[in-house]
Amino acid sequence: MCVLTGAGGQLGNAFCQKYLKDYDIVAVCRHRAPNVPSQYDSFVDPLDPTADVDGGRVFVVHTDLEKEGEPEHVVDLVLARHGRVDLLVNNAAFSVWHRNGMIDGDAALNDAARHFAVNVELPMRLGVRLAQKFWSSRAAENRAANRNVVNVSSLAGTGIYGGGQAVYAASKAAQNQMTRHMAREFDGFGVRVNGLAPNSFPGIVSTESVADAVVRLDRESVTGKILVVDKQTGNTATS
Repeated sequence: MCVLTGAGGQLGNAFCQKYLKDYDIVAVCRHRAPNVPSQYDSFVDPLDPTADVDGGRVFVVHTDLEKEGEPEHVVDLVLARHGRVDLLVNNAAFSVWHRNGMIDGDAALNDAARHFAVNVELPMRLGVRLAQKFWSSRAAENRAANRNVVNVSSLAGTGIYGGGQAVYAASKAAQNQMTRHMAREFDGFGVRVNGLAPNSFPGIVSTESVADAVVRLDRESVTGKILVVDKQTGNTATS
């Protein structure tokens, strides 16, 4: 049972398309839904109208997670409908580059709060609410199910890069540090937390390779790591 935010973006769409049959996915998106069958679609086999051909669909939740109370609403909805969450993929993000730097007018200053609200506070809020309402009282069950969180960060959060990425990169660096702290706290009730730091996709690394890296982190046993996905270096886990 996987909750995926940012499901209508490139990575969310690629993950749903490739792993639709492997996960029961709740696809959380603001406007555009992933290009896969959902609860809004119905299929009938004309040769066998009674056959069950509706398997392999995502459950789409259209919402604006930046609105007050919406992350909590999504958590409540998912738990009411599915009764559990095994994997939370925090993929929703906000990204604006300021090509002329931080001191060119007020653009960077005006965008800073939203960068940190979406890239840091939102994944923290979703993870914390899931822990409070479900995970924290089920340590043995969590470990048996290998439950975990994957926070989708960026290579920008691991170093200094040009192009006006300062505010975005700072928010992703903060997300990486939050991931490590979350891993330490969530370990007490058996939930792993890791981050994913891909280079630009699909320009430098393929979107599919980033989706594969999400699944790799889900299926492994590591926690508190940031997995870099880079065409030049390959996948490398850093602490």
